[in-house]
Amino acid sequence: MTQRIGTAATIRRVAGIATAVLAATALSAGCGFISGTGSTGTGSTPEASASADPKAALLAAVPAEDGPGFRFTTVDGTDKIVGVVDPAAHAMELGLTQENEDPKFTMKMTFRMIDDKSWMRVELKGIPGLHEMMKLPKRWMALDRTKLHDPTDAPVYEGTDPANAAAIIRTADTVEDKGDGTYTGFADLTRGQEVATAVDGVDIAALGEAAKKVPFTAVVGADGNLSSLTLDIPAGGKQKATKLTVRYYDFGKAPKLSEPTGDEVQKAPTSAYELLND
Repeated sequence: MTQRIGTAATIRRVAGIATAVLAATALSAGCGFISGTGSTGTGSTPEASASADPKAALLAAVPAEDGPGFRFTTVDGTDKIVGVVDPAAHAMELGLTQENEDPKFTMKMTFRMIDDKSWMRVELKGIPGLHEMMKLPKRWMALDRTKLHDPTDAPVYEGTDPANAAAIIRTADTVEDKGDGTYTGFADLTRGQEVATAVDGVDIAALGEAAKKVPFTAVVGADGNLSSLTLDIPAGGKQKATKLTVRYYDFGKAPKLSEPTGDEVQKAPTSAYELLND
C-alpha cells in the first residue's frame, strides 16, 4: 500500500531502479565484493461492545493530524516499507531496504519529508567503494524539486495516513464489529484513483469482479488508534494471491523529525537526480 502521490510509490520505484543500476555498475567495474551485513508492538485490544456504527468507529481510529506521532510498516508482497509520522512537525520519514545477490550488496533508501521539503539518503553495504563509484554521498541529500522531470513525483508530507487506510475502508458498504477491537469488511478497489494508488502493486483489472469485494481485517488498539489493516488480495491473471498489510504503532513514542543540518546534509548531486528521473 502506498501514500497518495509520490511517497511510498516513488521510493519503491526508485529503489528498484537504483538496485539495478548499482548492480550493473559494480559488475562493469569488475570490483570484488564481500557479504554485507521495530517490533510492531501490538498491545492489548479493547473489549468493547459492538459499535453502533462500526464503519464510522473504524474510520475514527485512523490517525489524525491532531494526534500523536507514530511508526508504521507496510508490507506489499516482498516489499516492506518502514517509517515515522510526526504530525506536529508536518513530517514523515520512510525507508526501504533491498538486497541484491549478484553481486551481493544491500541498499537502504530513506526519504524524509517536512511540509514540501524533501531529503534522500542512500546507504550501501557489501561492496567497498560502491558509494564512490555511484557518486552518492552517505549523508542526507537535500532535493530540489525544480530538478526533477516531474516535480509532482517528489516525496512531500501528505498527512497522517501513509497507507491510505481510510480511503480503503470508505469503499466498504458495511463493516462488521467482531469485538475485541477487530473489524471486518469488503473493500472495492475500483472506487477511485486514491484507492488504486493505495494498492499500486495490484493489477486491479486482472482481478475482474473480485476487485469489488476484497476482504479486509482491521484491528483497533486499546488506545483507540488503528493498529493494523490487512487486505486479502485474491489471485488474478498472472498475479498470485497475496496479503497487503499496514501497521501503525508506537503512538506517542515515535521519534520527532526535524530538518537535517550541518555536516549531516548536503545538496543532492547530479547522480541522485539521475536515479529519481529515470
